Amino acid sequence: MLDKNAKYEILSYSVGDTKAGTKMGKMQIKNLSDSSILNCVLWEETLNRTPDIATRTGNIIKIITASYNEKYNNCLLNNFEVLETASLGIDENKRTELFNKIIEIVNTFKKEDLKEFILKILNENKEKFIVAPAAKQMHHNYIGGLVVHTLECLEFALTILPKLKKYVNRDEVLSACILHDMGKIFEYDINLESGIIEYNEKFRKDWISHSQYGFTLCMSNNYPNIAKMIAAHHGRAEWGAMIDLGERDLEPFYYIIHHIDDLSAKFGATNVNETKNL
Repeated sequence: MLDKNAKYEILSYSVGDTKAGTKMGKMQIKNLSDSSILNCVLWEETLNRTPDIATRTGNIIKIITASYNEKYNNCLLNNFEVLETASLGIDENKRTELFNKIIEIVNTFKKEDLKEFILKILNENKEKFIVAPAAKQMHHNYIGGLVVHTLECLEFALTILPKLKKYVNRDEVLSACILHDMGKIFEYDINLESGIIEYNEKFRKDWISHSQYGFTLCMSNNYPNIAKMIAAHHGRAEWGAMIDLGERDLEPFYYIIHHIDDLSAKFGATNVNETKNL
């Protein structure tokens, strides 16, 4: 039986193109009473009358009108009401605390030249880095999202690196964790008053993607292995990877940042409400 008064939390939201050339939204929401998951589709007509702030990850909503499948786990969402708007992001003190944790990890590097390189990038871009989101819609899409995502990637890496020391260099992997999304500080603009995230059109005109930015940064400073991990971190060419992990005979280090990044995107504090536990 469908509970018409159920409250749902928005877990993820994205917009893509249909074969007909129209826009289609995909939203995954969780029923707060029983934790069941509902996958929703929003057609372009619904998108046009839905403000961006209404689809923010972490928002609590109530469904007004929708059409459901027989199992009530998929629906065509026509109208919904926002009951609670998620926080815009983590506060300045917490952002600074997380940034300092990243600096502490970099200071453990054995390769002095690499340590200096990473510290220089972080300190020169600190102001942008600690407010940037890590994505527009899919994960960590809030003020401070990038610093949260980056630290999560570092912590995942530090957990598994002892098992992988035969195959990868510790300092290079940690550097790739930090730099794989660094281009997002230029790729996205986030309004600190509304939390709304937009693509920076100048960046999109000058660069293919944030991956290209990170790859170029590392190659131009003679860190090819870090560059290659960044180039492969989206996994597949159709997902934006510069190096497709479906290619044969790739060395093991190519794969690691893709899997670490994916762990953070799926199991880290992807929702701003979850950052209270950081």
